[in-house]
Amino acid sequence: MAPTSTPKTPFGRVLTAMVTPFTADGALDLDGAQRLATHLVDSGNDGLVLNGTTGESPTTTDAEKAQLVRAVVEAVGDRAHVVAGVGTNDTHHSTELARQAEAAGAHGLLAVTPYYSKPPQEGLYRHTVAIADATGLPVMLYDIPGRSGVALSHETLVRLGEHPRIVANKDAKGDVGAASWAIARSDLAWYSGDDILTLPLLSVGAVGVVSVAGHLVAGELRGMIEAFTAGDVAKATSVHQSLLPVFSGIFRTQGVILSKAALNLQGHPAGPLRLPLISATEEEIAVLKQDLAAGGVHL
Repeated sequence: MAPTSTPKTPFGRVLTAMVTPFTADGALDLDGAQRLATHLVDSGNDGLVLNGTTGESPTTTDAEKAQLVRAVVEAVGDRAHVVAGVGTNDTHHSTELARQAEAAGAHGLLAVTPYYSKPPQEGLYRHTVAIADATGLPVMLYDIPGRSGVALSHETLVRLGEHPRIVANKDAKGDVGAASWAIARSDLAWYSGDDILTLPLLSVGAVGVVSVAGHLVAGELRGMIEAFTAGDVAKATSVHQSLLPVFSGIFRTQGVILSKAALNLQGHPAGPLRLPLISATEEEIAVLKQDLAAGGVHL
């Protein structure tokens, strides 16, 4: 039986955390970014997250971040949600990036938990509220303690969800129980930040995914989510299981590395990576081809 109510999906159901294309000499490839964004939206994405970790944000300048947002909004902004990553471990810098993203035309902001500094929960709360207060754009939290070193507690998530512009959470905590607790006590729209946990998180109230595998299988992810929301859990489970080789294969090393390798193999704009990330080795590419083939992805 289909659900009797429709959950809020402020950024759609399927978003991909888009890689940032670079030219062969490592410069920002704005034309390539527009072509890749168009391809991803045509493939089934409701939205694109720019300037996140998958977009190599630690190695792009503030000016490049703004240029990328403007270019992608120009290419797909009338067909997809364009969400700009603005989180840093410097609150002032983050608010500046938020205002810059709004001026560049972004439709929403992604605010990662401040990394490395390990602030207490009150610091996390004040940091995030400062970002939300800097613009009129809706904000998606990004809870990823494996990278940031600190997690948003259940209580802080619920408290942040009371802010009128903090509307969603990208959950990469890997704890379905914690997600279930927070979803039940807040109005935040919950998005899986781990491809392999999208279906389990849907079962406790999530509404979609911010994906890396969406570079390659956005249509399949959409089909899985639509099957689940229509009440066809068996079909959703079947799709989930068919995609397991893709979910695991794309993360055999750092996800950006193999995402760019796959896109380059398919002939889409991606290009090289900026140090400290490095291009996939021939051995890694050979295994990636096997993983993707097992998941039904044609290169």
